[in-house]
Amino acid sequence: MVQAGNYNYTDESDLPNVVPVFPLGGALLLPGGQLPLNIFEPRYLQMLDDAMAGRRIIAMIQPSLDGAKREDGEPELCQVGCLGRITSLSETGDGRCIVNLHGIARFRVIEEIASRTPYRMCRIAAFVGDLNLGEGAEEVNRDALLKAFRQYLDANQLEADWESVTRASNETLVNALCMMSPYGAAEKQALLEAPDLKTRADTLIAITEISLARDGEEGDGTSHTLQ
Repeated sequence: MVQAGNYNYTDESDLPNVVPVFPLGGALLLPGGQLPLNIFEPRYLQMLDDAMAGRRIIAMIQPSLDGAKREDGEPELCQVGCLGRITSLSETGDGRCIVNLHGIARFRVIEEIASRTPYRMCRIAAFVGDLNLGEGAEEVNRDALLKAFRQYLDANQLEADWESVTRASNETLVNALCMMSPYGAAEKQALLEAPDLKTRADTLIAITEISLARDGEEGDGTSHTLQ
């Protein structure tokens, strides 16, 4: 079960199969995670109004990583995204909305459908297994994950609230670190598409280690040629 705001999502019947999509490069929403958004484009403000009048669900997805575009100039979409429930919305007074999305479950795009709405709509198949929050959390290599996180912080002279980190469950820790990670769209998509929590943690560790190694090479002025 995933609890998002005042609603519990327990099985496939709780999830829509046609959803409004919000393409946003570099943004990562994971089941159970929280994603703040600052929305100002008119068509997406309309999307928020429509979602709030319905099931309060929108679909976060990245534009295609290869930069491909449709004939109308809109970006093609990645095939996997994440459903989010709007759990808070505030109007700023200058035409913007500040929204918090609570991740519910990932999905795969089946097809984009014609719509009279100014925003895009897709038919999807949800990853129903994502509703089993915590599944596989015991298989996460927590020590390796925390080591990589600490090394990243040290290398970038950053601090963390270690008391909160140590109290977090494996699932909360993995997903929070993935969502706050500073990596690019391709890395974020790889984290999103990881089949389970252990693989997601291992992927984040590997990406972090590669980033640290690359930064180290640039810092010491050395270069290496792959043969």
